[in-house]
Amino acid sequence: MNYWLMKSEPGTYSWDDLVKDKQTFWDGVRNYQARNNMKEMKVGDLVLFYHSVNEKTVVGIAKIVKEHYQDPTTEDDRWVVVDIAPVQPLKRPVKLDEIKDDARLDQMVLVRNSRLSVQPVKKEEFDIILGMSE
Repeated sequence: MNYWLMKSEPGTYSWDDLVKDKQTFWDGVRNYQARNNMKEMKVGDLVLFYHSVNEKTVVGIAKIVKEHYQDPTTEDDRWVVVDIAPVQPLKRPVKLDEIKDDARLDQMVLVRNSRLSVQPVKKEEFDIILGMSE
């Protein structure tokens, strides 16, 4: 199993939207590195759901329920989507500032390349963030 972080502007698509929808395809990715990360995702992989822009907070855990396929919102075959479903909200949202302040996470992609919208997360990093949410 692999672990990921996916960012969404809560005004565009929030954790609450995902919970209400029960499942969605993750579209709109137009960055090659993020797209390549999506191509690596497998069914069952876990995802930290991150509210970007003003909140900058990890708010929930989702899972990959369908591997990559052509993005239905474009005819450009370079872009793909994956389907995700909610697993659970975090007991307490974890803010980016908290993540940056934790020396154990100083190599995390979110800290080193915070603009990447879909990024890998090491299991240890995933577990630390879950622990911070307790």
